[in-house]
Amino acid sequence: MRKHIEEKELRELSQYASFSRKSKGRDYEEKKCQIRTCYQRDRDRIIHSKAFRRLKHKTQVFIAPEGDHYRTRLTHTLEVSQIARTIARSLRLNEDLTEAIALGHDLGHTPFGHAGETALNEVSEKKFSHNQQSLRVVEILEKRKDEIPGLNLTKEVRDGIVNHTGDQKPNTLEGNIVRIADRIAYINHDIDDALRAGLINQKDLPKKALKVLGETHTKRIDTMVRDLINASRNQDHIQRGKKVLEATNMLREYLFENIYFGSLAKKEESKVKRMITLLYTYYKNNPKRIPNEFRNRIEEHNKEQIIIDYIAGMSDRYAIKVTKDIYIPEPWFVD
Repeated sequence: MRKHIEEKELRELSQYASFSRKSKGRDYEEKKCQIRTCYQRDRDRIIHSKAFRRLKHKTQVFIAPEGDHYRTRLTHTLEVSQIARTIARSLRLNEDLTEAIALGHDLGHTPFGHAGETALNEVSEKKFSHNQQSLRVVEILEKRKDEIPGLNLTKEVRDGIVNHTGDQKPNTLEGNIVRIADRIAYINHDIDDALRAGLINQKDLPKKALKVLGETHTKRIDTMVRDLINASRNQDHIQRGKKVLEATNMLREYLFENIYFGSLAKKEESKVKRMITLLYTYYKNNPKRIPNEFRNRIEEHNKEQIIIDYIAGMSDRYAIKVTKDIYIPEPWFVD
């Protein structure tokens, strides 16, 4: 079955696609699966990882929102995957590679979203970035087999994960699709969540941008996706049309000005930063309280990095629980 899929890729995909058979491989050689290609195996390893499951209890933008319909880091990841796969399929690129990168791109995100990331950067001497931490998760922190570190993913998937944001772009077109799909997803679902929360009104959105992209959530995503497909078809790079790109950037700037900084959605951030600081300080002074699976790596990776690994891996609710356990006294009674 695997060979059949690999041959089908060679026949049907674009000349610019990343072919499974031509992958640069893994750091540690493994026997190939008879059923799945290397990128399909990577996708499955990510989905079955503990880090992926924890995303369901990690903040996207809205910290501890009251309501079931606000995005979490997991639902964001699924929306990125859906958008990226649609684009990859339409451009005849490798959908399996695209999906694996999309599902793994945010595995290293801290609890409480970018507020947690900022807090770790402020309290530690090491520069923390969630894309680098996502790479660290799949290369070191997640465990499949004792003799092989991490998930032992292919080089193409790891390249797409670490370069989904930042100055360096991925080496594959599939990775570049995820990089843009991430932005398409968060711009649109953050507007949707902000409208639901009553933080903004439809009439407040930049009219010039809406005229190009559309008045509704569905229409805007459709316009952005179609534009990218049309601009990138039969090209050796991924690009967007100038008109749609300018309108998209208008919406992004609007979000930064009205939601990401200073809005009611961010009112809990000072508490988040204080909590992350308390946790970091506590574990720095009490390294023996770090769980064994992390503490056993201190000699190899140094104490500060292990504390960061442990805190970054926490879900929102687990971080709150641990903070309460450490700093809030429990009442006790004697009969």
